[in-house]
Amino acid sequence: MSYRPLVFVTGLTVGDYLLWNWSLNGNHDVLALVSGLTLPPLAVACLWLLAMSVARLIAAIARRPGWRAARAARTARGRVDRGQPQRTSASGLPLDEPSSANTPAGSSSRKIAA
Repeated sequence: MSYRPLVFVTGLTVGDYLLWNWSLNGNHDVLALVSGLTLPPLAVACLWLLAMSVARLIAAIARRPGWRAARAARTARGRVDRGQPQRTSASGLPLDEPSSANTPAGSSSRKIAA
């Protein structure tokens, strides 16, 4: 989907605001009235298009495949390529990190590190 309507309406809104401000300061009453009456609908349309664009962006991010699943697949392929056994969780998914119980830091020793 294109962002052209958002850019176009935002440009119209900013231009209308600048025209309204200039006409108020320059004592152009009719121009200030017309631009002042068109400014609220343009501002509402600009905010609506902005909200729809943000919602579309969030939906696009939610539809993307998870980066964790891709990283797990790459890690599993790397272990198989190096000849290491592939460890899986109870659900059958490959594990990314080694279990802390098998490492010396994970054991419950009472040694003080110097």
